[in-house]
Amino acid sequence: MSDDRYGPWLDHDALNRALLARQHLAPRPDARATTASDAAAGVVAEVDHLVGLQSQVPSSPYPGLWSRVPGFATDDLGARLLDRSVVRIATLRGTVHLVTADDAFELAAHARPALVAYLRAKNQHGDALRDVDLGDLEQAATDLLAEPLTSVELGRRLAARWPDVDPKHLAYGARCLLPLVQVPPRGLWGASGPGTTTTWTTAHAWLGGPTRRSADELDAVATASDPEAVLAARVRLVRRYLAAFGPATVADVQRWSGLTRLRPAVEALRPELVTFTGPGRQDTGPTSARSAGAPRGVELLDLADAPRPPGDEPVPVVLAADFDNLLLAHDDRTRVLGAVAVKQVVSINGQVAATVLVDGRVAGTWVWTLDTAGDEAVARVDVRPLVPAGTSADDTGSSIGAPHPAARLAEAGVRDEVVARAEDWLRVAAPEARPSVVVHA
Repeated sequence: MSDDRYGPWLDHDALNRALLARQHLAPRPDARATTASDAAAGVVAEVDHLVGLQSQVPSSPYPGLWSRVPGFATDDLGARLLDRSVVRIATLRGTVHLVTADDAFELAAHARPALVAYLRAKNQHGDALRDVDLGDLEQAATDLLAEPLTSVELGRRLAARWPDVDPKHLAYGARCLLPLVQVPPRGLWGASGPGTTTTWTTAHAWLGGPTRRSADELDAVATASDPEAVLAARVRLVRRYLAAFGPATVADVQRWSGLTRLRPAVEALRPELVTFTGPGRQDTGPTSARSAGAPRGVELLDLADAPRPPGDEPVPVVLAADFDNLLLAHDDRTRVLGAVAVKQVVSINGQVAATVLVDGRVAGTWVWTLDTAGDEAVARVDVRPLVPAGTSADDTGSSIGAPHPAARLAEAGVRDEVVARAEDWLRVAAPEARPSVVVHA
């Protein structure tokens, strides 16, 4: 039986190059020299294209944008937070993302039904709120959050209405029921101290209201009260996901979005799509190893006019940010991780490492620190190889003799490219400090 039953075959290399192109981490035909104003404008466009960047750690979007927007400076994002072009808010999967003002409403609406269901399920919050009318809680929190409040203060004020409920559960319930923005100075580069405690207000109080969609339409999505509105919103979401992360399976978009039952949205969108056949989760070997007895391929969906470079197209070294959706936005994550296991980059408590990509695959991790040596500030990047589990550090790698990406960090040309990228990041992150880059063996 042919592997190509859904359309032309795309192997892991082709999927990798397509993803890097969609993520703006590979050379782009339309790339040009940028000015400071170009970079500043590019921040909003990039956040919109990526459908947000994970931002549970407030600093994560900064290297995420630096790796994609030529000429990026930390003030380019800081200014957009201050002028409210972008915000930090819990959206897909209930995770805090940096998103555009309009997406603050629509993406949060997608997430709300699952969050409300969680509040009514058997868990610590659901048990604590079982006698609380969620509509009353939502209205009370809306009134209180006309001005920014910390979680502690919000919970304390809500407890005046529900004195028998622990304030922390009331505040948590409000965060599930309402689209709540984390206001600056939290999220600004280098901000620290008491003023950066997480402080919330509603998206409506901070932004005024949505402009792409009507408030009634988004409310229908948030309450799951209108199946046609929900379907239309999901079609838009799938289309945007494919533009930034495709080609992909239905399982991929469901893993990224945290939504289930997306097949109807895919079928509604299908007239706009092209299909390919790709390797299944278990089919991770080189293309030459595929045979009639190999696992059958899976259907990959994509936008007809989206870039799909050849799998052998050269790509630069990439320093990807911590919590970067590049790594974890698919059900099958081998297109970037390769032989590296997810647990090697994601800790038990959910921390996602910043990674170094060589030839499009994870080769190592990187961290940066700012310290002082005497009277001098020193900004340092440490790069450490990430050897696939079960592989020795000096193993050549695959069965056909190609070195695994971690081994390539020892190559002079690759090392020089890594150092150059790391030094560029340090010029952005800590321009007054002396840069230092160490690539460990």
